[in-house]
Amino acid sequence: MGNFTGKTVIITGAGRAVLSDGRCGSIGYGIATAYAKEGANLVITGRNLKKLEGAKQELEEKYGIKVLILQADVCADADNKAVVENVVKQTIDTFGGIDVLINNAQASASGVTLADHTTEQFNLAMYSGLYAAFYYMQACYPYLAKSKGSVINFASGAGLFGNYGQCAYAAAKEGIRGLSRVAATEWGKDGINVNVVCPLAWTAQLEQFKMAYPDAYEKNVHVPPMGHLGDSELEIGRVCVQLASPDFKYMTGETITLEGGLGLRP
Repeated sequence: MGNFTGKTVIITGAGRAVLSDGRCGSIGYGIATAYAKEGANLVITGRNLKKLEGAKQELEEKYGIKVLILQADVCADADNKAVVENVVKQTIDTFGGIDVLINNAQASASGVTLADHTTEQFNLAMYSGLYAAFYYMQACYPYLAKSKGSVINFASGAGLFGNYGQCAYAAAKEGIRGLSRVAATEWGKDGINVNVVCPLAWTAQLEQFKMAYPDAYEKNVHVPPMGHLGDSELEIGRVCVQLASPDFKYMTGETITLEGGLGLRP
């Protein structure tokens, strides 16, 4: 039995993606795998139902856990509050509670300069990232307060360093960092810890970005001192498991800096 046996984790943007060499190429799926190995019940959301079904099949078969998949898209033309509340309702109906919320989902038109960005492209990043995190945090709050749970949000070096061709993506990610800081301040009294991770992992999306925008890739993506880009499960997923673990939650401290990421504590 793992440290999260019997606990429920919601992970947005957790469909299974594959790299050109056949390895798993999705941060969300890497996180889901790390929690599955700890025995957690999983709720995974995304826009692509086929990717969600692939993740569910593999996780349940390999690790003997239960996975609830829900197609959900926070976007400019949707009733987003209703979309998210439906995810939370089905989670509670299925598992009875929520212990960890991970806001990983994000879409963007990376590679498009600020001068050329359209309103639609800007909205794509803001709704799928910042607004999604906002709605999920609000909807999950009562259940996280009851479980003394954890929120893990995803930001990016794009916002920290002002990456070329990523204005909307950077704006959304910096908004998520600000939102997380406020939540850490307000929800600390409820026993909820809130953290932000800024990962740099080799994913199918990054692989596609390199192929589509080689110039922007060369300007923005730099291999860290460790000599390789992060592994979605071992170096991103395991960090997320640790951030929500009981031993970590009851440590005292202000700010935790991770390799490739920044953690915020209430």
